[in-house]
Amino acid sequence: MRKDIHPKWYPNAKVICNGEVVMEVGSTHPELRVDIWSGNHPFFTGEQRIIDTAGQVERFMSRLNRFSEHQADAQVRQKQAHQKAEHKFLRQQIVALDLGNSIEQALIDAGVVTVGDLENKLKKDPDSLLKIEGVTERVVSEAKTKLRKARAELGS
Repeated sequence: MRKDIHPKWYPNAKVICNGEVVMEVGSTHPELRVDIWSGNHPFFTGEQRIIDTAGQVERFMSRLNRFSEHQADAQVRQKQAHQKAEHKFLRQQIVALDLGNSIEQALIDAGVVTVGDLENKLKKDPDSLLKIEGVTERVVSEAKTKLRKARAELGS
């Protein structure tokens, strides 16, 4: 073992808290100054106290409330944006689904002009679409598929 590499050992080093010696321990320093020790720590003394220096708790609570309000506002804005995008999507002309010129014209002639009109027909009475001349089961299936893909792109 090498000599003179270890610090000096003080077997009776004094632990000082708030200006008074509270205990003696072994240390490499002759004095140890501490703010908290087992004699004044709430865990060891059994007393629960919240030290509120300069309103830290109130500032934290106000920041927490502002964050919660911001989150709620963001959710409202996101919902409004989604509703606006949904409304815009439903107002699109049927041509946006690219079903084919003859099918689109047959649907327009039958009064199905917008994507919203087509969606309503598909939900309420899909058989009424089959009564339109030129619209077959394959066309209805393709319309459902394209409508589903367009909705997925919209994010709903």
